[in-house]
Amino acid sequence: MNEFELIARLTRTLPTNNSVVVGAGDDCAVLDVGAGDRWLLFKTDAVVEGVHFTRETPPEAIGRKALARCLSDIAAMAGTPTAAVITIGLPKEFNLEFVEKIYAGLNTLAKAQGVAIVGGETTINPDRVLLSVAAIGFVQRERVLLRSGAKVGDAIFVTGELGGSILGRHLNFEPRLAEARWLAENFSIHSMIDVSDGLAGDLRHILTSSAVGAELLRAAIPISPAAREISRRGDAAKPALVAALTDGEDFELLFTVASRTAVPILDAWKNKFPSLKLSCIGKIIAGEGIKLRDESGVRPLSAHGYIHFS
Repeated sequence: MNEFELIARLTRTLPTNNSVVVGAGDDCAVLDVGAGDRWLLFKTDAVVEGVHFTRETPPEAIGRKALARCLSDIAAMAGTPTAAVITIGLPKEFNLEFVEKIYAGLNTLAKAQGVAIVGGETTINPDRVLLSVAAIGFVQRERVLLRSGAKVGDAIFVTGELGGSILGRHLNFEPRLAEARWLAENFSIHSMIDVSDGLAGDLRHILTSSAVGAELLRAAIPISPAAREISRRGDAAKPALVAALTDGEDFELLFTVASRTAVPILDAWKNKFPSLKLSCIGKIIAGEGIKLRDESGVRPLSAHGYIHFS
C-alpha cells in the first residue's frame, strides 16, 4: 500500500462539521470560521531525518525547509500565511546548539513572510530528528484556488524550472506566495497545486480531482540545469526529462487557465516577475491520465512522481 492508497483508506470516514469548506484531498483544508469574506487555510507537514534531510544538512536549512513546505501549500491555494506551531522530535542525547540553529532558520523565514510562531511541542524521537509544522493562513473566498477546477481545453502552466532538487534546491526554495496571490487577483485560474512530489505526480492530482486528462509537450517542459547535471553523471544518472517529471521538491506552482488567457498571462508575468520563468507546457484534454507529445507523436506517460511507501 503506497502513500496515496493509505490516505484514501484513512480519509474515507473522517468526521466533519459545518465549518469545513474543503477537507482532506487538497493542498490545505479550507474552513469557514466566521472571518467575513475570508476563509481560513489549515495545513501540516513534516520533515524527517534520512528522508528529507541528512545529518550533514545545515540545521538552519532544516528549519527553513520545514516551514517553507507548509507555506508552499498555502501558496497553492492563493493564501497568506499567518501563524504556525512547531513539533520537534529529538533523540535523548541531542545537541542544543544544533536545535537552536534549526529554529534560527525557521524563524528567519517566518519573519520574512510575516508568520508568527505561536507554540508547539517537544518530544523524544529515538535515533533521528523530526520536525512537524502546522500552519494557518487566510484567503479571500472568491480567490481560493483548488485542484478540482481544471477544464478541457485549459492551458497548463508551471513556474520556474524542474528536476534535480537534490543538488540543493530542496533546502532553499522560495514558496511562491506572492506569485500565486497575483495570479488569483488578476486572472481566472481554474486549478492550482504546488509541485512537491514531481510534475508527473502532482499533475495527476489535478486530473483526478477535476476528472480530466492532460497532454504535455515534451519540448516545453522547463528542465533545470541541476536535472541536466544529474543526467550527465555515471551509474546513478537519469534522463533530464525524467528528472524534471519525477524528482519532486521543486515547490513551483502548477496551474491551469482557459487557453484564451495563456498569452495575456505570459505577457503580464514577464513584466511582474521578470526573474522567474513561466512555461506553458500542455493542455487539459478529455479522458484520464497524462499523454506526452514529442517529434514522434503522442504516447501515454507512465512516469510518476515521488510516492512514500512505494
